[in-house]
Amino acid sequence: MGAATSQAADRGNFLTTLGAVRGDDGRWRCPWGDAPADYRDYHDSEWGRPVRDDRGLFERLSLEAFQSGLSWLTILRKRARFREVFAGFDPVAVAAFTEEDVDRLLDDPGIVRNRAKVAATVTNARAVLALDRSFAEVLWQYAPEPGRHSVPVTSLDVPATTAESTALARELRRRGFRFVGPTTAYALMQATGMVDDHLRDCHVRGLCLRPFRSSPLLQ
Repeated sequence: MGAATSQAADRGNFLTTLGAVRGDDGRWRCPWGDAPADYRDYHDSEWGRPVRDDRGLFERLSLEAFQSGLSWLTILRKRARFREVFAGFDPVAVAAFTEEDVDRLLDDPGIVRNRAKVAATVTNARAVLALDRSFAEVLWQYAPEPGRHSVPVTSLDVPATTAESTALARELRRRGFRFVGPTTAYALMQATGMVDDHLRDCHVRGLCLRPFRSSPLLQ
């Protein structure tokens, strides 16, 4: 289940039929992005903003994989600890993790303790290093041309997968990546600005042309 789908489910299925909602600050947002504050901050400042550095993209891919089957709110609230234990999601550092490191991570209650997902993160870091070009180039070649997809009016207009995400997932699996099905790939595309799925009346729509400013941990 992609991040936006998970977020809508967190607040109740009735929200999936709504367009933008007006927050207590007077701003219109995608219904999942109004509350709680964790979602609002993520929605307003990050989701859908272009991410083009390999470390930032590796973090987003890893977190989307950890989210599979869970609430995205859980991931957001554990994100700081994820960054600490995964060396700021530096692919070079994570690729060097050993089985002892995997066992150490599985003892850490600050993250999602799932052996398959932890091991996949290490495998994916190694796959990033094995690429014949930058991770950003591999991912962004699957971004659809601006205007190719219609602007969503309600959450029901936002797809869970697309032809592009299916092709991206296939390519990543071919290159040795794990936990990257079409749904996870599309959630990654949404999160990193390859597509702009903010609703038509959302105040953030259009601002997504501005890149996300990485935190110091990612610089």
